[in-house]
Amino acid sequence: MPPKKAAKEDKKTLLGRPGNNLKIGIVGVPNVGKSSFFNTLSKTDLGKAANYPYATINPEEARIPVPDERFEWLCNLYKPASRVPAALTCIDIAGLTAGASTGAGLGNAFLSHVRSVDGIFQMVRAFDDAEVIHVEGDVNPLRDMEIIQTELRLKDIEWVEKHLDGLKKGGRALGNNSLADKAKKEEIATVERIYKTLTEDHKDVRKVEWTNKEIDVVNGLQLLTAKPVIYLVNLSEKDYIRKKNKWLAKIKAWIDEHNPGDLIIPFSVALEERLVSMSDEERAEEEKTIGATGALGKITQAGYAGLDLIRYFTCGPGEVRAWTIRRGTKAPQAAGVIHSDFENKFVCGEIMSYNDLHELGSESAVKAAGKLRQQGKPYEMVDGDIAYWKSGA
Repeated sequence: MPPKKAAKEDKKTLLGRPGNNLKIGIVGVPNVGKSSFFNTLSKTDLGKAANYPYATINPEEARIPVPDERFEWLCNLYKPASRVPAALTCIDIAGLTAGASTGAGLGNAFLSHVRSVDGIFQMVRAFDDAEVIHVEGDVNPLRDMEIIQTELRLKDIEWVEKHLDGLKKGGRALGNNSLADKAKKEEIATVERIYKTLTEDHKDVRKVEWTNKEIDVVNGLQLLTAKPVIYLVNLSEKDYIRKKNKWLAKIKAWIDEHNPGDLIIPFSVALEERLVSMSDEERAEEEKTIGATGALGKITQAGYAGLDLIRYFTCGPGEVRAWTIRRGTKAPQAAGVIHSDFENKFVCGEIMSYNDLHELGSESAVKAAGKLRQQGKPYEMVDGDIAYWKSGA
């Protein structure tokens, strides 16, 4: 008898809303620089940067191009009539204050805005400025991070309690025989584990290892603490240039203790506001003079990666375009981002890697080297793939 094949390991389900049109929200207490950062990032004046709490009430939205050297190289190679880079959808959300989870300030509306995004840029203020008031009276980024974490957890606890109560009421009559009853019992057990994570373990949901079945339940609840977080530490221009600030080490220690592994990016909104108004030549000269570079590109790339987004390219003289998909997307669904017919009538994809094209210099050289591959429905897209789709009539 031939040996049994080893069971194929299940592919890990991703936390978060399935799909490619994901959004990241800028979150923080009032007057930490959120709207100024949003305005600079989007080069617009949509966010109401003002020196009082709740200057932003309705969230503003912008699509920010994501810097990518590969995209620039492809445009130089194909010299297309049209070029469309990958973009990150960014939302400016109003400031959260202590008590937001119970409706203080405009808490309920703000938290619903946080619930509608897929990831969080958490703005942390580490600069002193007497002219920019702090809602808590003084600058203390550790207290501010504690407020945000507490309010998001409290709202999740309230949400999970209601859901668990409803499940238990409906679960009293459950038996042990039907698959539906067993599935419902498993769901109740998962929600109880989520509740314990938040209330007893005092952890964010995203910081726990979940099985694929459990992740399906977590994703269904759209929890605030399940969203990835990138901490953006807003420094004075002087501190950013000299790479010194009295709070930075303390902020890192707090994150290492409470949310280990989360990314921290120090930057200066004040500097970015100056740089964004300059021409490319003026900006390069200024960065050389001060000995520091702006961080907006790095921040945008981190937000895109933090949402588990990757891109593939379609290339030709008419257009070079980056198409955004979620990590783990199969070829038919990737093709469907362009048009649903490409997914529904999918035949195959002709795929070459960016690295092969970059190394060999032309499509004809890639083909001659046997590195243009035909891929079928099971193929999982790789970041930087260059694709030509074939679909049926």
